[in-house]
Amino acid sequence: MSGWDIALIVGVSLMGTVVAYVRDPERKVFVLMLPVPFTLATLSLGQPVDATNVLGMGVLFGFAIGVWALHGRGHWPILLAIAVCAVGYCVVGAAIARLHPSGNLAFWGAAALLLALSLALIRALPYRAEPHHRTSLPVWIKLPAIALVVAGVVMIKQYLGGFMTMFPMVGVITAYEARHSLWTIVRRIPWIILIMLPAMGFIRLTQVRLGLPLALALAWPLVLALLWTLRNRYTGGADADPIARMRS
Repeated sequence: MSGWDIALIVGVSLMGTVVAYVRDPERKVFVLMLPVPFTLATLSLGQPVDATNVLGMGVLFGFAIGVWALHGRGHWPILLAIAVCAVGYCVVGAAIARLHPSGNLAFWGAAALLLALSLALIRALPYRAEPHHRTSLPVWIKLPAIALVVAGVVMIKQYLGGFMTMFPMVGVITAYEARHSLWTIVRRIPWIILIMLPAMGFIRLTQVRLGLPLALALAWPLVLALLWTLRNRYTGGADADPIARMRS
């Protein structure tokens, strides 16, 4: 296990623990939007950013809507819903990764597809007020549980390729801790896509010249600037949501 693997397990475990102890579902998802897992997972994987990283965001949305549908609509136990959707993510990701879509055409084509998808979903998914929740489990139980999930992903990273960087390592924990507010997670995934696409594009254009670590580091200000610029659009309720206001 490399140093970046260990950094990934530690960083994501701490991030997942923070999510577990935040009550407000909107704030839980805001933490989820920070690209800590993507950054550390990309360094752990050690492969250039390609179309699999981009397509992973689409499968991530499939994970989120799947958990919501199975638990919220199908009344499946939350752990079973998460497990089924996480396995589904791995199966789909590994299958596409075997095709090796690493060229520029595949990357920019995937980026255009995900851009269109994110904009359509942002307009299509309505706001719903959902209850707050904070974990009752002590941190000494929560932290090792999260670390085990991340370690499991590290073990299969070579099969997932770039899909590993968007695997819902924190999302698995967030889905469980936000099981009473899963729709909030579903609505925020398109915003994650919209914010991460420019960062991935920047990394794609600079990773050969600058090296992957520096390209990732320089992409962080871009992500944070977009998070700040768009904050009024993806946080708060219907009154703070311009899309919801246009519909009212």
